[in-house]
Amino acid sequence: MQTNFSPEQLKDPGVARSNEILRACVHCGFCTATCPSYQVLGDELDSPRGRIYLIKDMLENDRLADEKTVKHLDRCLSCLACMTTCPSGVHYMHLIDHARAHVEKTYKRPMMDRLLRWTLAKIVPYPGRFRLAMGGAKLAKPFAGLLPDKRLRAMVGMAPKTIPPVSRNDDAQVFAPMGEKKYRVALQIGCAQRALNTDINDATIRLLRRLGCEVVIPKNLGCCGALSHHMGREDESHSQAARNIRAYLSEGDLDAVIINTSGCGTTVKDYGHMFRNDPMAEDAANVAGLACDVSEFLVKIGLPEGKGGMRVAYHAACSLQHGQQIKSAPKDLLKRAGFEVVEPADSHLCCGSAGTYNLLQPEISDELKKRKVATLEAKQPEVIAAGNIGCMVQIGGGTEVPVVHTVELLDWATGGPKPPALAQA
Repeated sequence: MQTNFSPEQLKDPGVARSNEILRACVHCGFCTATCPSYQVLGDELDSPRGRIYLIKDMLENDRLADEKTVKHLDRCLSCLACMTTCPSGVHYMHLIDHARAHVEKTYKRPMMDRLLRWTLAKIVPYPGRFRLAMGGAKLAKPFAGLLPDKRLRAMVGMAPKTIPPVSRNDDAQVFAPMGEKKYRVALQIGCAQRALNTDINDATIRLLRRLGCEVVIPKNLGCCGALSHHMGREDESHSQAARNIRAYLSEGDLDAVIINTSGCGTTVKDYGHMFRNDPMAEDAANVAGLACDVSEFLVKIGLPEGKGGMRVAYHAACSLQHGQQIKSAPKDLLKRAGFEVVEPADSHLCCGSAGTYNLLQPEISDELKKRKVATLEAKQPEVIAAGNIGCMVQIGGGTEVPVVHTVELLDWATGGPKPPALAQA
């Protein structure tokens, strides 16, 4: 794609990077075939190719974001399926992230939009606040139909039946390995996950300890910055990321930073790019290099054979299969642990969760959820496994089949307790 940025514009590192990405695009349209929002809406501007044209026009002409551009950029899930299918290597993730930051700086959203996005940014990344908010949503659930905004109704409707108690494993501490110490790893304990499902971190810690890992929960660890980052709130997301970088590096030598929420993993692995022009660039790149999805790390160190014995439908989270290009590891591990693994049709397509997308774009998200649940249930599984808390909540809201994290099944099959979600089923 030909671009016409001025030398002055290209002095901005964000514009320079976007220019590189735009020039890589050859207009082929392969991305439209794998774009969930295009499949639902059928509008070229709701495909990666269409959005690339909108972004090019906005940035090249150095103009303020307008309502039309914002509407179509907001409809992007950032599932990154387009990056997997693109034959030209267009790094759409960095382009859409830069465009959203430009929107945040130059476009004044309607009052309700600003209020909802501010609320999400100030509540979801903070487990204590999120728990209180979910408690309030539970009380409001019987009256959800009376709320004036469909997004508010979606937020209230997603309140869980039960809010798990605070896990003691969330505190800064060190868990000794069971037996000989082979590795020293830090665990990214997440933010929303700590409020929604405490079983995931518990299972991760148990499994890693049995495999000879000393597991460290660093002090001052918080949100990785992903949620704010994908809403274009750069200063906020970079502040959260910088705090985590300092927290990890304060622990000294680590063999890995283990992440069991793939949406966080995609962001942490991109810290080197996020801080490339910052004094923290080297530290950020070091942490990004240590970041491993839990499945990625387990393949590396080896998992003993297990006795799973259940039929598992594996849902590939977009942030794992497209964002991190980790595709076979979770399935290989489940098979090694003794499970029968089946995959749904169109496994490359998003379930519609996508961070806060299911709250800000509930209609498109609901359609994607229905499609994903139908393809999963068609495999007649006894349980559905996923590697991302957002996907688990999204899919779990549309099916009676238990939904658990992959690591919970691996922990159970190799000596841990039965996942609570299965025990309750």
